Parts: sequence; C-alpha cells; structure tokens
Amino acid sequence: MDHRFLPYSSVRLGRAWIGATLLTLGASVTASAQRRDSTTQVLRVTREDAIKQALTRNPTLAVARAQVAQAQARVTQAYALPEPSFGASVVGQTGAFSWHSGNETDYSLGITVPFPTKIALQGRAAKGDLGSIDESYTLQKQLVVFQTNQAYDSLLVSLKHRQDLEEARRLSQEFLDKTQARYNAGTVAKLDVVKAQVALAQSENDLIANERGVANARAGLNRMLGRVLGASIEAADSLTIPSAPPEFEELEALAMQRRPELRGLASQQAGARASQKLAQHYLIPDLDLSVTRSRINGEPYEYETGIGFSLPIFFWQHQRGEVAEARYRSNELDAQYRDMAAQVGEDLRNAYATASTSLRQAIYIRDQLVPSAREAYRIASTSYTLGGSSALEVIDAQRTLLDAQTQYSAALAAVNDAMADLERATGAPFSSASRGGSNAR
Repeated sequence: MDHRFLPYSSVRLGRAWIGATLLTLGASVTASAQRRDSTTQVLRVTREDAIKQALTRNPTLAVARAQVAQAQARVTQAYALPEPSFGASVVGQTGAFSWHSGNETDYSLGITVPFPTKIALQGRAAKGDLGSIDESYTLQKQLVVFQTNQAYDSLLVSLKHRQDLEEARRLSQEFLDKTQARYNAGTVAKLDVVKAQVALAQSENDLIANERGVANARAGLNRMLGRVLGASIEAADSLTIPSAPPEFEELEALAMQRRPELRGLASQQAGARASQKLAQHYLIPDLDLSVTRSRINGEPYEYETGIGFSLPIFFWQHQRGEVAEARYRSNELDAQYRDMAAQVGEDLRNAYATASTSLRQAIYIRDQLVPSAREAYRIASTSYTLGGSSALEVIDAQRTLLDAQTQYSAALAAVNDAMADLERATGAPFSSASRGGSNAR
C-alpha cells in the first residue's frame, strides 16, 4: 500500500515507534559495552584488600546482618509497654445504627500493668537471642575471611604453577635446541630430537591446561568479593612462608574466650536464665486497670473503676509447664556449652597440628627438595652437553624439577590456608605478622 494514502496519525505513530526502537537498541548496546568494560577492567588487590571487600560485599554477610537487625527489633518489642485500650458504647438505641436514639453513653479506658521485673526479664531474654545471633554473624565473617584466603591462595598457586610451567617450557626449548645442534653435528640419534620435541609439546599442553585452573581461581575469588565471575582480577601479593604460630596453650586460652560458638552459647545461657526467672513470675500476675464513664440522658455522669488480675491457683500447671520447660532449656544449653568447648578444643588441636606440619613441609621442600632437584637437572643437562648423559636422563631430571616446584607451590598454599584455618579455630588473629615470612623462591 502506498504510504501517501495512510492517515497522518498512523505515519506519526510509525515514526515514533521506530525512534523508540532505535533508542532502546542504543541503550542496550551502551549497557553491553559498559558490562564488557567492567569485565575487562583488571582489579589488582592485595590479600588485605580482598578480605575487606569480601566483608563488605559478600551476599552471605548481608543475610547475617539482616538477621542481626531482626533480633535487635525483637529486643525493642520485648521492652515495649502494653498499649492502653479505649471503648465507647451507646445503650437504648431503636436500631443497630441509630446512635442518636440511645439514652445512655459509656466510655471506658483500660490498661494492663505488668510487674516491673517482667519487662526487664523479657528484655534480658531477648538480648540473649540477640547476642547469639550477633556471634553467629561474627562466625560467618570469620568463615568468609577463611574462604577468601583460600580463594586468594588458589589464584596465587595457579599463577605460580604457570610460572613453573613456563620455566619448564623454556628448559624444554633449550634442550630441543641443544639436541638439534648435536644431531646436526652427528653426535646423537634422531630419536633424541623426537624425545625433546615430545617434552616440549607436553610443556605446551600443561600450560594450556593451566589456563583453566587460573580462570577457575579468578572466578572463585570474584565470587567471594561479590563481583562478576568473569571479571579480570589479579593478586598483588605473592605466596610466602608465614612465621610459626604461638604456643598451643596461648591459642587454647584465647579460643575459649573468643570463639563465637562459645560466646553465642554463653549469651543463650544468660537469656535462658532470664526466661527461667520470668516463668516463675506466674505467681505475680499482671494488673488490669479500667475506668468507665457512663451518662444517662438527663442524669449526671457516673464513673466506675475496676481492677482485675488472674489467680494462679492451679500452680502445678505452671510448675510442670513453662517453668519446667525453661529449667530444662537452661540444662540443655549447659550441656551444649560443655560439648561445644570440647569441640573447640579438638578443632584447635587439629588446626594447630595441620599448621605446624604444613609449615615444616614447606620449609623442607624449599630448603631441601627444590635445590636438590634443580642441582640434579643442572648436572644432567651439563653431562648431556658433554656427551655423558642420555636424553631420557635429562627429561627425567626436568620432570623431577617441575614436580618439586609443583609440590612447593602446593605446600605454600597449604601452609597459608592452614594458618588461616588456625586463626579461624582460635577465633581471633593470633599474630599480626602471620604472613610475614620469607618470600617464595
């Protein structure tokens, strides 16, 4: 159809639709470009900065903070005073809604007055729950710190392993060049050249496989920091051997004071004791006070004052009910505290043993295994140059060196994670220089 015969309004609507569509497409393209920019922008963070960002942006901590706020609101509710009540009635009406036909009007005001200690005990019980939830939030923060340390170490290990693989590829290339030169000179067989080419290909393949590990480590660290999983991130620190932890007895005393699980149970015990005292207050009932003003048409006002309270004559019901429940709840928390103290002690012993063993292993690999493997490769390579060793011996020595370096990288990650886990088991940082050891070689 010729657009000249279309109504003007239709043409105008069509142009408006095309303009809106172009604006929407432009906005989507701009948003996509911004997302790509945020993804490609490299974030370089230290371990300390990573932990700070995780404590600020991690979604699990947002949930815990909301739970703490809810508990604080419940404390306010526990200290709240009873609301007064007001009532009005018309008597003698000729109809349900014929208020003007009534001959008597009554107004009443009432309030319930609880015993003063009841409100205080209710507040203390609610504060016990608040303290428990607050300590759960502290525990969640410690777990986030530990998991962030693990993710950060995982990225560092992947990057260090990549450095080791790049060194192995360089050594393989040098060995291939050396073997090719000897083959051209007629001092080795073609088989040695093929073996050197295979070793170089294996090094290249290991580097390709390492890319997946680096990408996964970056995604794990981004998740802990509350960032887009595919965003670029780099670690500013390097893997180090931390200093030795303090004595176990010092950490044990600190753990019994600072572990959030024990502090949370202690807060629950205080709340349970307040609830137990509150349950005994059934003997002191609340008072219901009321004042009523009545007026019959043509007559003076009349007032009525009332007071009421419940009579706890069926006391055994309370003793076997809420009082017994509060008492057994207190006994339950006492038993839980003793069991949790034993669990904390066992957890600390395991973490301390793991940290001590990991520290010794990392130092031994750094000072003994890696230097020995490097010296063995140097001797095999020099001997091969002089015609004394075979190609297999050089390739085996190179693999041994790469294995030693890989073990050292894994040992560095293990000891740093073990120290972080020991701090978690202690419930507080035990040394400000826990990561201030010698640099990895």
